[in-house]
Amino acid sequence: MKPLRIIDVVKAVGAIDYTSANRFAEINSVIFDSRKATSDSLFVPLQGETDGHDYVQSAIKNGATATLWSRPAGEAPEEIAVILVDDTLEALQKLAEAYLNMIQPKVVAITGSNGKTTTKDMTAAILSARFRVHKTEGNYNNEIGMPMTILKMPEDTQVLVLEMGMSNFGEISLLSRLAKPDIAIITLIGDSHLEFLGSRLGIAKAKMEILEGLKPEGTFIYPGDEPLIADELAEESHFRQLTFGTDETAAVYAYDIVPGKTRTTFHVNLDPSVDLEIPVLGVYNVRNALAALAAAQVLDMPLAEVKEALATFQLTANRTQWLDGVNGSQLLNDAYNASPTSMTVVLRSFAKLPREGKKIAVLGDIRELGERSAELHAGLAAEISPEEFDQVYLYGPEMGALYENLRTVFPEGTLYHYVGEKTPLVEKLKSELQKADQVLIKSSFGTDLLAVVAALRV
Repeated sequence: MKPLRIIDVVKAVGAIDYTSANRFAEINSVIFDSRKATSDSLFVPLQGETDGHDYVQSAIKNGATATLWSRPAGEAPEEIAVILVDDTLEALQKLAEAYLNMIQPKVVAITGSNGKTTTKDMTAAILSARFRVHKTEGNYNNEIGMPMTILKMPEDTQVLVLEMGMSNFGEISLLSRLAKPDIAIITLIGDSHLEFLGSRLGIAKAKMEILEGLKPEGTFIYPGDEPLIADELAEESHFRQLTFGTDETAAVYAYDIVPGKTRTTFHVNLDPSVDLEIPVLGVYNVRNALAALAAAQVLDMPLAEVKEALATFQLTANRTQWLDGVNGSQLLNDAYNASPTSMTVVLRSFAKLPREGKKIAVLGDIRELGERSAELHAGLAAEISPEEFDQVYLYGPEMGALYENLRTVFPEGTLYHYVGEKTPLVEKLKSELQKADQVLIKSSFGTDLLAVVAALRV
């Protein structure tokens, strides 16, 4: 982060008042966890399950130089510079916006029902072949995390790649208006968050909020085979549009796709002479790569320049990640997030892999599907057959609907359903797994099948 004077922070956040004696002191980091405070840091006491104001003394003890403050001025600490504001979260967002305007990188904003983290990783990797790039780390993709990502940006950053997450209407709008992207990407309109958004049309409308902050000369990149997006676009749009997909009607399309266990090769119409590959399985990940490549094209980077970076990009942990498992088994860990759409595509890709040992699926509940939960869980049966999967282990109450759909199809001793304590599931898997068995583990994060992954890996 470029150092900021307290007087600059005061102006950026529109402070009510501040400790004027400290106005020229500098801060070089912003934190909201008092335990992470260091010398010259600004502490932001956020209010949620706990009130960050209660931890200001901890921040002071760890060396913080200044703090935002929305409690009465009389309750503010005297041994630290205090910046009085109405709302500390809003002040954090204003500070991030001001810092972004100061550094002025090109901004690439990415959202979507599935694939946004992978696309973010791909985009950051290939743009790094030419530019100094800063990107969203971990799950810092909401109204708190995105401002923090911006404020951690080095002052020499040329391109900022931001992931934007959401669960309801209005959330992407806020993030987009703050970030003012030069390039906006929607990876996919799926069925995540149906509980709150009601339908795929509702999901499309919520994702399309990313256009509200897109600069007038900006570019919108989206899947060309998604009519819900095309239908929502205004006929007279002020921005450039680029579509991607595996169909020749898309502006950027892939062909000659050859999937493998740990890598997938393909060609792109932008330059058929360049052989491309990604170090992950699945046609769905090729689509994510196409979105990233479209962003590189907007920034005038030819495929030959980004080829190596794409082939070696590092995927965020717990997304289609191969791990060594017990008894010589191989675990495909994709248990960080799930929707019916993402579970469908990974099941298809996993089923097509060359068979070595047994092929096993361990699937956990998909959250936030609302009243359609049973229907959507049960519908996954179309992707799971005894010809392709030797054993299927289901976990969680919502997976009961899928179990009922599969129980008449799978032979006895090949289909299992667990609810509650995970120990019986882990013990059963440990007793069954053998050398070269391939195990797909997929679920929503809240189902915590990551605990099963941890128990099975070596």
